[in-house]
Amino acid sequence: MKAKSVFPTRYKMVFGTFLLAMIVLFDRILLSVAKDPVAESLQLSDKQMGWAMSIFALGYALFQTPAGLFADKYGPRKILTAVVALWSLFTALTGAVWNYLVLLVVRFLFGAGEAGAFPGMARAIYSWIPLQERGIVNGINFSGGRIGAAFALPLVAWLIDTTGWRLTFVILGAVGLLWGLVWYFWFRDNPEDHQGMSDSEVAFIQSNTNRIVGEEQNARIDFGKLFRSKTMWLLMGQYFASNFTFFFCLTWLFPHLKVKYNLDALEAGFYASAPLIFGALGNWFSGFLVDFIYKRNNWALSRKIPAIIGFLLASVGIVASVYMEEVGPAIVFISIAVFGADMTLSPSWSACVDVGKQFSGAVSGTMNMAGNIGSFVTALAFPYLLDMTGSEVPFFYLAAGLNVLAIFLWMLVKPQNPLEIKV
Repeated sequence: MKAKSVFPTRYKMVFGTFLLAMIVLFDRILLSVAKDPVAESLQLSDKQMGWAMSIFALGYALFQTPAGLFADKYGPRKILTAVVALWSLFTALTGAVWNYLVLLVVRFLFGAGEAGAFPGMARAIYSWIPLQERGIVNGINFSGGRIGAAFALPLVAWLIDTTGWRLTFVILGAVGLLWGLVWYFWFRDNPEDHQGMSDSEVAFIQSNTNRIVGEEQNARIDFGKLFRSKTMWLLMGQYFASNFTFFFCLTWLFPHLKVKYNLDALEAGFYASAPLIFGALGNWFSGFLVDFIYKRNNWALSRKIPAIIGFLLASVGIVASVYMEEVGPAIVFISIAVFGADMTLSPSWSACVDVGKQFSGAVSGTMNMAGNIGSFVTALAFPYLLDMTGSEVPFFYLAAGLNVLAIFLWMLVKPQNPLEIKV
């Protein structure tokens, strides 16, 4: 019999996925911070930089469902190792681009490489994490991305000033490769196969998940049933709205603050990092709230209430920020909006694991595909609407309207009902 560990092994796994989420967003935000030197070096306009930012989201979106399917079939150990190695390679290669077309190709492939990160995490959570802990675990994982991006804004601005934008991409690509090596040698797809797991922890996990041991064998998904599912489309629609709001912070918030409030790069980096810290807090609070309500025997409301509160805060905060004349108050309201937008993540991904079960990777990947189509639209909508209207106001009202629509979509979601999508 294996001895009981003082610190449960599943929490060590969560620490690993938390670090991965930090690396994901750290790498993703690089181009936003490096916008000015990259644009100057390659002689690119704002619209061209908008395409360079959005093409990542397109590659990321298109490969979400296939990456999730691979995570279900081959397991998160192999898939997460592979995708981290792939996107780290293209992160480093971004530092070697020499013209606009090559930048677009590398950014698209970088997005395609990153596509398996969160679906792979979702599949690991399905096997390793009990139902009553999934809310906070998802909150912790997504907070890692926000903390990583928050640190990246001032740190990458400093690193670019110190080493140049090209070497900065190479350095951060190497960090991802290191994570992939550690993950491959430590993690196992099923908790019962991990040497660090005690018998009592394995028993606790197996008795508190909706996983049936051995169900993964020969399980096949019917994509026709998946895309005919009302629940799947509801989850996709609300996640489009969530990403539309948040991806602004990863693309245009930094340059927007620099221009509107006449800030230098380091000042803009510190101000732009504040909403990301609030996003991390939103993830933690929402994760706690999901589990708190679930433990009071209301599965459906444990997903619905945090998401609805989040979208309400996002819609109010994003509109109020438009009318602030000083950078401080504007950042306060943008931070409220991001806190709200990130409150929607834990219930969204928890619901995908709930309804997807052994197909959690494919279901969460499909939802994330729709969300990152929202990211793709965001990165283009901001510069194009600004150019067409001469004001950022229409973009922020569009984001608020999508958040309000998402509230109504969540009212129809039934996370307690698994999808019938098995062949």
